[in-house]
Order: sequence, then structure tokens, then C-alpha cells
Amino acid sequence: MNEKLFNLMNKQVTNEHGAALIYTQLAYELDELSLPGMRDWMFKQADEEREHAQKFADHLLDRDEKPQIGEISVDDLKIEKPVDAFKAALEHEKKVSGQIRDIVRLADEIDDVDSRTLLNWFLDEQIEEEASVSEIIDQLELVGDNGSGILRIDSQLSER
Repeated sequence: MNEKLFNLMNKQVTNEHGAALIYTQLAYELDELSLPGMRDWMFKQADEEREHAQKFADHLLDRDEKPQIGEISVDDLKIEKPVDAFKAALEHEKKVSGQIRDIVRLADEIDDVDSRTLLNWFLDEQIEEEASVSEIIDQLELVGDNGSGILRIDSQLSER
């Protein structure tokens, strides 16, 4: 496997684990706001991010490469209301989308067709992730500070 591609994919293993920690912290923040449905939604997202990390790790392992998780830190998140948590999630999803696109560009540049199936899956997944979070933000902005509206969205997200 090309060394540059290995390094980017290996870094993405770490990035995906980092995303899981960000979603976990957002879950804690939403729990503090007494929004258990939104908290659980974030916890499920954290689980999904760990699955994403494993997809990259499995790809590397299948190609006789050894993944190595690097350092991970989570920035201090300033969450005062639920929409803040989802805006932070969207910002992070956009960052991850950019990281995936960088990997795709490199794979295309070096003609690494063996990674194409994995990378296409991630491109589709990121579009879905951003759309899902954007829809929740739209709904939260629509209800504003209306407590019953926020609780309704919280209830809907608990059904995920």
C-alpha cells in the first residue's frame, strides 16, 4: 500500500475515534440540559463513529497494514442550548467530510482502486450524516426557545 495513503487512512482511524469522543461529550452536554432523547441520539452517533474507525482499520488490516491510534483530544464545547450541540456536530461532520475527500483525492491520484469501494461508502455516508444533522438544526431553529417544541424533537430523536 502506498505510504501516503496508509498514513492518511491510519490518521482517519484516529479521526473517527475522535469524532466518537466529540459525540460522547455532546451527549453529556445534552444530558446536562435534561434532554435524554438528544443525549441518546448523540451516543448512537458516537457508536457509529467507532464503527467507521473500525471500517478503516479493517481495510488496513486486510491489506497487511497495522493501524495505530494516535493522540486524541476533545476541544471544550460551549453548549448552552440544544441547537448549539447539533451545530457543533455539523461542524465536525463537515471536517470529517473534508478528511474523507482528501483520502479520495490521494487514492485517485495514485490509482489505488482497491480502496474505492470503502471510500465511496464513506462519501455517501458523509452526505447522509450532514443532511441528518442539518435537518435537526432546522427543526430546532424553527421551534426556537419553545420548550414544548424542543421536548417534541427530543422525544422524536429518542426513537432513532
